[in-house]
Amino acid sequence: MQLTRVHNFLHQQHVPFEVIGHDRASTAQETAANAHIQYDLLAKTVMVKLDDELVMVVLPATRRVHLGRLRDLTSARRAKLATEAEFRSHFPDCEVGAMPPFGNLYGMDVFVDESLAMEEDMTFNDGTHTHLVRVPFEEFERLVDPIIANLSYSGQDD
Repeated sequence: MQLTRVHNFLHQQHVPFEVIGHDRASTAQETAANAHIQYDLLAKTVMVKLDDELVMVVLPATRRVHLGRLRDLTSARRAKLATEAEFRSHFPDCEVGAMPPFGNLYGMDVFVDESLAMEEDMTFNDGTHTHLVRVPFEEFERLVDPIIANLSYSGQDD
């Protein structure tokens, strides 16, 4: 297995982490099933445009980004899900849809749903569709310094 940018960063920062290999998957639900982890414990990275700025929103795979709350939190005029064309070039070392939630490595702000901050560990894509990384949440928070807020809903809250 080739080390990804996030693996190298975690090594450099002396952060303990676990790599979880799994069969190739393109959705969060498939990823959780293939990696044998609870779907609601998998963190997904969603790219959002706040006005003209790209940001990362990290939330449980079972939930959706509440764009209104994000817009209110940031005082942005507009918040919308970014298209692949809008963010692909920002992640040349990642497979599309497998971006790790380390915006600090890609020059962008990171927002994390508060439900993830209540967990001991955080598990997320490492930049590939075949490996996940699990780190203690407190280490992730120390390295990334995300903004933590209530940013998601279940989809049944529509």
